[in-house]
Amino acid sequence: MDSIRILSIINLKGGVGKTISAVNMAYTLTQENFRVLIIDNDKQGNASKFFEVHDYDKPSIAEVLTERNVNLDKIIRNTKYERLDIIPANMTLLRADKEVLLDTSRMQQTRLSQALKTVSHLYDYAVIDNAPDLSMSILNAMVASDDVLIPIKIDKFSLDGLALLIEQVKNVHEFNPKLKIAGGFVTMYQRNNVNADGITYLRENAPIPIMETTITKTVKVDESTFVGEPLLVYVPKSPVAGDYCRLTAEYIHCANY
Repeated sequence: MDSIRILSIINLKGGVGKTISAVNMAYTLTQENFRVLIIDNDKQGNASKFFEVHDYDKPSIAEVLTERNVNLDKIIRNTKYERLDIIPANMTLLRADKEVLLDTSRMQQTRLSQALKTVSHLYDYAVIDNAPDLSMSILNAMVASDDVLIPIKIDKFSLDGLALLIEQVKNVHEFNPKLKIAGGFVTMYQRNNVNADGITYLRENAPIPIMETTITKTVKVDESTFVGEPLLVYVPKSPVAGDYCRLTAEYIHCANY
């Protein structure tokens, strides 16, 4: 690839599979020989914990947002997987969000995008795992991104928050006119009438495209978080590992058009 492509995985709802999707899509991209940077943009630091780099003694995404002329070489950490690095996060992101809001001496919305330009030649993709809110760190992620993917769990509240998120993407165009919503994808999918009807409803009523790929609900997903292994490593022949392969391929196709 000629330049880095940055994907934000966002939903204003919690518990829809954002982190598990981010880490598995990031790893799956490395299996296509892409160099990938995963960015943990959630104060809970679950992606950082997954890759065993959660740490309060080393700099994190908080410093990216608050320090001037930040050196990402001191913040990016290697994972144990080839071609996959990470910018970690922890609870100091709460402080950073407040500092960014109070610091009007320089642009508040473009700090992550400016920092990533210094390492964009090192990676083909960056995947940002975002918290379920609209903080300054999330705004920075959208300003830095090319694409947004929205994981959706089929339930009564599936469409809640989508209108607000779409409005925020439109607002970000002032700073990042190239940002687009690549689509939504269904997570925790079960083969039953509720899920089948839910997907039909989404395809007919959601204000965004809905990806063809669905992510199967299985205990293997939870197990993989305990061992800290992407599904393609932990259960490579499982249906859910195949789901993430198909989703990643579908995203790559969408991103190229």
